[in-house]
Amino acid sequence: MAPLATSLDVSAIPDSPAGAGRYVVELVRALGKSGGVALSLVCRHGDTDRWRALAPSARLVDTVWTPRPLRVAYEQWRLGPVIGHLRDPAIAVHHGPHYTFPHGLGSIGSVVTVHDLTFFDHPEWHVTSKVRFFQRAIRRAASEADVIICVSDTTAERLGALLSPKGAVFVAPHGVDHARFRPADGEDGSDAAALARYGCPPDLDYLFQLATIEPRKGTVPLVEAFDRLAEEHKDLELVLAGIDGWGAAEVTRAIAASRHQGRVRRLGYVDDDAVPALLRRARVVAYPSFEEGFGLPALEALACGAPLVTTSGTAMAEVAGPAAWTAPAGDAVALAAALEAALLAGGPELARRRAEGLERAAAFTWERTAAVHLEAYEAAAR
Repeated sequence: MAPLATSLDVSAIPDSPAGAGRYVVELVRALGKSGGVALSLVCRHGDTDRWRALAPSARLVDTVWTPRPLRVAYEQWRLGPVIGHLRDPAIAVHHGPHYTFPHGLGSIGSVVTVHDLTFFDHPEWHVTSKVRFFQRAIRRAASEADVIICVSDTTAERLGALLSPKGAVFVAPHGVDHARFRPADGEDGSDAAALARYGCPPDLDYLFQLATIEPRKGTVPLVEAFDRLAEEHKDLELVLAGIDGWGAAEVTRAIAASRHQGRVRRLGYVDDDAVPALLRRARVVAYPSFEEGFGLPALEALACGAPLVTTSGTAMAEVAGPAAWTAPAGDAVALAAALEAALLAGGPELARRRAEGLERAAAFTWERTAAVHLEAYEAAAR
């Protein structure tokens, strides 16, 4: 059977991707190795080298304009005819991996990834202009797309309850690179060197959060919870890794108001090769986000064998199961109690949770993610 000619829009992925951007990067890498698709990657002008490195056999369609307003307009109104005119091979399916897909696709099958429904449920977590745009985009995907891919059962259930999508819905959880995210440091002892690049000594005792700094990530209650623990755990520090997003000033104010602000480190963006080291070396990894479509850092923490504290009733709790300690979203007191329990855990309990986390993480691979996407593409082509 010939590979299915599929176009994938990668034009919105920044140079330093996080979250949904990481999903697209890893999906491209896995699809490029699968042999099940003849892949065409739609990218921005001048942004071809990294995609060629990830998927050497893919066709690169570098037609998209770079400034965001122009890129969005091009994707919506010009890209459809461009894809429709591609030949050798002609495109059978187009995938928009971030809520949107072009007008004018004609008979080409359409696949759209919906990560979460927070633009509807919590518009206050987003910039107003993005709320309006993505609400329209998700409604259109639900009513017109042939197939919708959701990244967790939690998202699929909420999408069904809110918008009753017309097309088939596939759940394709994210994966994890088990060669990188593993419990043991490499033989070269590279973890200490990775931490040193960000000013962290090898014996640092720390709680760790990896997330874009924005309101929905729960960083403010995490700072407040750390303040409650810091007096008892006098050597413990809070390490925050991630770029500043919308609303990062709230975190800056919370840190400034903390009694232990001198023990809070902000690393900013962390290179991919340092992330596993920071997860492995953490005393506890905290991912107290209010809500996520999936919550990839939580899975990566489990794969590294790190104790994890996350938010109850979320996709992260769905993935982690009994491996994680949980607290309700936004409750700094309950979060402090969960962090304290994780910090004090030892012996059989810690070993049980660590083993459970490693077992659950082992089931998540990017190859499996790509396989579900291939099923979705085939359904859209039909």
